[in-house]
Amino acid sequence: MRILACVKRVPAPGAKIILTPDGQDIDAALLGFTVSPHEECAVEEAVRIVEREGGSVTVMTLGPPEAEEQLRSAVAVGADSGVLLSTDDPDWDPVSTAKALAAAVAEMEAGAGRPFDLILFGNESADSCGYQVGIRTARMLDRPIVNGIKGIDAGEGSVTLRRETPSGSEVYRLPLPAVVGVKEGINLPRYPTLKGRMAARRASIERMEPAAGSSGQSKVMLATPPAAGSTVDILGEGAEAAPAVVDVMEGLGLL
Repeated sequence: MRILACVKRVPAPGAKIILTPDGQDIDAALLGFTVSPHEECAVEEAVRIVEREGGSVTVMTLGPPEAEEQLRSAVAVGADSGVLLSTDDPDWDPVSTAKALAAAVAEMEAGAGRPFDLILFGNESADSCGYQVGIRTARMLDRPIVNGIKGIDAGEGSVTLRRETPSGSEVYRLPLPAVVGVKEGINLPRYPTLKGRMAARRASIERMEPAAGSSGQSKVMLATPPAAGSTVDILGEGAEAAPAVVDVMEGLGLL
């Protein structure tokens, strides 16, 4: 089975996001970067499928030259090769990103003489959480897609997918080639081994020029949500605070 996993370079989860003074970009001076968590699970699932069924895993990303680090991280855990759509332009909205990915996929498939059996995306990226790129890419490639997947069973000519819902599970069967949006929790991504890290250092990363495309969208300004506030009630000082403490404990049902 020939699988493509599309990933995104995002700030490490939990990091404090600081914007540039003009509000047009993220100040990355003190930030660490990683693969978006949903997509990390997509890479792991792709590797597991190939370990069971045979085949190859290619990982692709659209991003700056530094995103090569994330591709090598994917190779370190079992992917066979990486493709970087290298760009220094940070203003790639979901529509333009999907156009670039779809064009690159079409070019790669034409060169190989066959389509990818399965293209995996993360359910959504950890930074913008747009939920759009995988769906738009599938639409441009004229392939079926289901998002929010937590179970994949690849078969002959089709793939069976499981999506969890508040009332149980939904099961889908898609003909191949297909596109799947993987949700975090489908698996537990492995840590790279020393052998994997060495292989990643030697791996050849293919670079492609992303197809530029105007989406009609333009960024006005980035904004960070207000920090969650907290309040502190001072009950008193010394022995005088004891009755207030008792009242609080009674209110909590502890006394």
